[in-house]
Amino acid sequence: MELNVYLAGEIHTDWRDAIIAACGGLGIEWSGPVTDHAASDDCGVEIFGAEANKFWHDRKGALLNAVRTRTALERCDVLVVCFGEKYKQWNAAFDAGYAAALGKPIIVLHAPEHDHALKEVDAAANAVARTPDEVARALRYVTAAKL
Repeated sequence: MELNVYLAGEIHTDWRDAIIAACGGLGIEWSGPVTDHAASDDCGVEIFGAEANKFWHDRKGALLNAVRTRTALERCDVLVVCFGEKYKQWNAAFDAGYAAALGKPIIVLHAPEHDHALKEVDAAANAVARTPDEVARALRYVTAAKL
């Protein structure tokens, strides 16, 4: 089985690389957000012009990033969404909600200490993983029917 997997969530660790490496040889096409934090924050003003007010600066970037995110989420077969330790990933929760509204299967990745804060996201998911290896093993099972 071939899959398009969107990797949403925190951009400060190498969890995406770990999953992709562990899924080598599987029929998976990967997509995800722009992980260059500065490019993601500043894309709107770099393309459409500067804004004196930070609200409008951020809004231009968010609207442009939404073009990429919405398109990729609509095309994906499975969403993997990672909630990291250091920052609150409000955008990741939004991506999970959007994917749930589209009826997409969701695999959530987060540490046990976030169980309570993410209980609604976890309830909408098909699986909750604790490590990138668990995500990779789940994707291997889904694509190749192998444990």
